[in-house]
Amino acid sequence: MEKKVRIKQIIQLTHDVKQIFVEKPDGYKFTPGHATEVSIDKDGWRDKKRPFTFTSLTNEDELEFVIKIYEDHNGVTEQINHLKPGDNLIIRDTWGAISYNGKGYIIAGGAGITPYIAMLRDLNEKNKLEGMHLIYSNKTDHDIILKNELDQLLGDNVTYVITDQADTKHKKGFIDENFLKKSIDNFDQNFYVCGPPKMTEEVGDILNKLGASTNAVTLDDQ
Repeated sequence: MEKKVRIKQIIQLTHDVKQIFVEKPDGYKFTPGHATEVSIDKDGWRDKKRPFTFTSLTNEDELEFVIKIYEDHNGVTEQINHLKPGDNLIIRDTWGAISYNGKGYIIAGGAGITPYIAMLRDLNEKNKLEGMHLIYSNKTDHDIILKNELDQLLGDNVTYVITDQADTKHKKGFIDENFLKKSIDNFDQNFYVCGPPKMTEEVGDILNKLGASTNAVTLDDQ
């Protein structure tokens, strides 16, 4: 199933991340963590698909995506960077990318936060955010996506880790074994990890080494 949807609004969240709102087709439903394949309704691009998770909730009147732009790739996101309200995207059937398995820690790097935005919003609507924690790594303070909303949702249960900015307002360093040992008291809980492939794999291995059950660790790279 393919549906053509018109772009209603585009907001620049960071220097390379855009928040895009599009029309929602009648009867189009999904659950938090679900994704769809998106392409651009322009000649030469309709068959070039890229998966994106929804950051909106299914009960909202429009669809929302938070998309990191890779200008040097000459691909779909580079083309999305040139779109404007009134242009069309093509979306397809939804499929499960991430699912909520119970409270625990989200460990995200960069655009790896995007699959969990809808999940956190959904838990907030259901008053079930208690027990959820977020460790979120970025290169600089300005790279943090939707920081104000994450602060409102999680309060003291969010930790920002900055790798490349010496004068950061947040924790400076990397999400490695020592950091996780100091930050997490109990590894007998759920973990949701999403970031660049190398980071995702390494964090998954560290969590298993520190006692997390393989079945309780969800890995999804960006």
